[in-house]
Amino acid sequence: MIKFPRLRKFSFPQSSLVKNSAWGILANILQILFIFIFFAIVARKYSSANFAQFLISTTVYQLVAAFSSMGLGQWFIRQYVLENDQLAFTSKFLKTQLGLGILFYLVNVLLAYVLYPTDQIRILCLILGTNIIFDNFINAIKSLNVVQNEQRKTATILVIDGFLKLLVGCMLFIYPFSIIILSAAMIVVRILTLGLFMRLGSSNSINLKSLWIATVSYDDIKVLIIKNWQFIVIGSISIIYWKIGNIIISKLLTLTNVADYEVSFRIFSVLQIMPVIASTTIYPQFIKHYNEGNIEKLKQLYKNIFMGYTLFAMLTFAFMYSFSGLIIPLAFGKGYPGAVCCMQQMFLTFLLLPTVLLQANLLVAIGLEKLDMWFNILSLIVNLTGCFIGLYFYKDLAVVNYSVFFSFLVFHILQDVSLIRKKLMTVTHCILFYAALGATVLACYKLGIYVNPYLFFLSFLFIILSSAITLFFVGKRRLTYRTQL
Repeated sequence: MIKFPRLRKFSFPQSSLVKNSAWGILANILQILFIFIFFAIVARKYSSANFAQFLISTTVYQLVAAFSSMGLGQWFIRQYVLENDQLAFTSKFLKTQLGLGILFYLVNVLLAYVLYPTDQIRILCLILGTNIIFDNFINAIKSLNVVQNEQRKTATILVIDGFLKLLVGCMLFIYPFSIIILSAAMIVVRILTLGLFMRLGSSNSINLKSLWIATVSYDDIKVLIIKNWQFIVIGSISIIYWKIGNIIISKLLTLTNVADYEVSFRIFSVLQIMPVIASTTIYPQFIKHYNEGNIEKLKQLYKNIFMGYTLFAMLTFAFMYSFSGLIIPLAFGKGYPGAVCCMQQMFLTFLLLPTVLLQANLLVAIGLEKLDMWFNILSLIVNLTGCFIGLYFYKDLAVVNYSVFFSFLVFHILQDVSLIRKKLMTVTHCILFYAALGATVLACYKLGIYVNPYLFFLSFLFIILSSAITLFFVGKRRLTYRTQL
């Protein structure tokens, strides 16, 4: 008989953690929602071929951008608090990111010409690729805001960025223009966003003068990369996971498959932003507890967040599986019927994504970034191997989606083993987690076919919330009993 793990009394983390997470999630949901509507408009206003070419060009630059920042955001957050001259350190970091952005823009141009013979895709890559330079600088300022607990500024500016992109999309209702002009307008919006970050989003920690006088030599960059190459791999792979799928699809399948995959991912990205932003805010708290040697607080924070993430993932999967047939046509029109099944398959990965992010941040916070890096590499190999072998025999989007899912499963299991060895997780906790996910998938696959989707989801919601409340009060009673003893 399985014994349920003893639960301590639930306590919310520090108010700053809750406020930053709540504000960051709310603002990023608005930003992603604006961008989501923008893509929905673009999908309706252009042909599927033009839309797919725009998506391919976007994917190429985002794939290169995954390497351009060298994944040094997490390193900067951890190193910042140890520096005596934080202003000089920040200026040097920003200048480094700017230089790397320019270098990798040239890589983006080269990659576009090597991979795609189509002139329009190459032109779009030339235009959209300039985002690499701007994004590198913006992401550096975002890391600065995280370490200074100023995520509200970051979130506010990103909401403005999303709204401006939506306005560009809405202009298509007034006067239709080519996809190339649309791309150029997107770059103008990004330049305005960069100006806002420079002016308002850096807590007066940077200015043009400090950037100009900051000296960054080749040896500085060499030492930085050698000392922190684990962060480079971790930061790059987290983006490659999804974007490499689009590249593979564009080369081995059809433009229609590219559009179906990206339409599904746009909806996926709206939901994933919540655990992503929350994990970014929780990460400094992990570092704080670990540096103070307060392992019990670290474990309790991890367990509380893990429980919330798991419930959120299960409910999200059940909702998307039940209503994908309604959501896709409503958002993007009736031109992407293949996206319905693609989205159901893609959201299998969402069952694991929130807790993978949480555990990755925990491993890095306790100084195991090298171990996390190897987990990233191994899971990416599983993903790519599954894609290429599967697509060789079976030309379907399902191969890509299931390859991503199984790679995340391998990633999660490796994390679990490490955390169990570090006594931050128990075997029972691990078994209950996978049993809950398995039951969720089985219920959706078996009952979702025969039961009305509204009735099914409401019943599922009731069961999940009832179970969570029951576990909470059982844990509370056990805590009271142990206290009395």
